[in-house]
Amino acid sequence: MSRLFLLVCLCCLLLVACIPPTSTSLSTRLVAPGGVSPLLDSAHVESLMARLPARSGRLPGEGGVPIFWQALDPGDYQLDYRYTGDPDGTALQQVAFDVTFTRPTATAAPRGTVVLLHGWMMDGDSLMPWALRLAQAGYRTISLDLRNHGRSGSGRSGYGTREGQDVARVVGELRARGEIAGPLYLFGVSYGAATAIFAAHELGQQVAGVVAMESFDNAGRAIRDMVPHMLSSPPDTWKSAAATLIAQATYGRQNLDAVIAAADAQLGLNLDQVDVAAALRTTPACVLLVHGSNDRHIPVAHGRMLAAAAPRDAYLEVPGETHLSLPMQLERLGPSVDQWFAETATPGATCPAARALAPQPHAPLVAAAR
Repeated sequence: MSRLFLLVCLCCLLLVACIPPTSTSLSTRLVAPGGVSPLLDSAHVESLMARLPARSGRLPGEGGVPIFWQALDPGDYQLDYRYTGDPDGTALQQVAFDVTFTRPTATAAPRGTVVLLHGWMMDGDSLMPWALRLAQAGYRTISLDLRNHGRSGSGRSGYGTREGQDVARVVGELRARGEIAGPLYLFGVSYGAATAIFAAHELGQQVAGVVAMESFDNAGRAIRDMVPHMLSSPPDTWKSAAATLIAQATYGRQNLDAVIAAADAQLGLNLDQVDVAAALRTTPACVLLVHGSNDRHIPVAHGRMLAAAAPRDAYLEVPGETHLSLPMQLERLGPSVDQWFAETATPGATCPAARALAPQPHAPLVAAAR
C-alpha cells in the first residue's frame, strides 16, 4: 500500500471523526437522487447519443411534471457491442462497454414500440445500448427520463408509483402524436423495472409485454438491503476509498428506520407499503422478471419473491451477474428479450416461459417459468 494512499486514508479518518452522524440526512438522498451516478460515463454516452438520429421532447406527467422522451426508429445500425466492466461486481466501478454503430440509410416500419425506463441516478441515455439493440431488431424505442432524473422536471418521487403514472400519461400523449406504433412493450431496469410494473398496471390492456430487470419487491425492504451494501462495497481507487470513508461516517451511523420514516414524511408516501408484488399480481400484461444471482444492491431474494407472487409470469435468474453487470449483458439477454416480446404480441395469449440462453463458460444461465 503506497504512502499516498495511507496519507489520504489518515486525512479522511481525521475528517470523518469531525462529522456528526446527522450532518447530512440520508433521507434527502432517498427523496431525490441529487445528481448522476459516477458509475455511468455520462460524457461517453452523450457523445454516442449525439450521433443517433433521434427525436425528442417533453410532455407533462402526473401533476404536470415535465417528462423528457427520446425516440429512435428501427433500422440497420450495424451494432457491435461488448460489455467490458468488472466481471464479478465486487467493487463499485464504472459501467464500461464498447459499442460501434452506423446511422441507417433507411428506416423500417416498426414491429412494435418499446418504452425504456432507467434506474436510480441514471437517465434514459444509460439504456442507449438496449435502445440500439431493440431498434435494430425492428422496434421503435422511446427512452424516458424519470422525474427527478436527467432532463425531466422535479416532483415527489414515488418509487415507481408516481413514475408509473408519469409513464401512462406520456404514453397517452405519444400515442395521440403517432409515436406509439404496433404492440406496446415496457422495458425497465432496477427502479425503472418497478416503474414498468406500476405503469403496466396503470395502462392495463394497452401493454403487450413487460421485461423487468432486477426490480425490488418492496421499496422499504430494498432501501434496508441496498444502503448497507453500498457502504460496505470495497473501493477500487484511492478516490473511491476516500469517498467510502466519508460516506460511512456520514450515513453509516444513521438509523435506517428513522431515515425511511423521515423520507416518508417528505414524500407523502409509506415506502414500506410500496408493494411491487401487489401491482404485478393484478397487471394484465405478461411480465418477464430477470435477476442476477450475485446482485447485492437489490438481492436476488426480491426477484424470487416477485416470481412467487405472480406464478403465471416468467422468471429468469442469471447466475454470476450483479446489479451493475446484468443490464449490460445484451449478448446473453438480447435473444430472450426478443423472444419474449414476439411471443407476447398476441392479445390474450398465454404468458410464455422464459427461454434459456446457451451457457457461457463462466456461468450457465438458468430459466424458470412460474
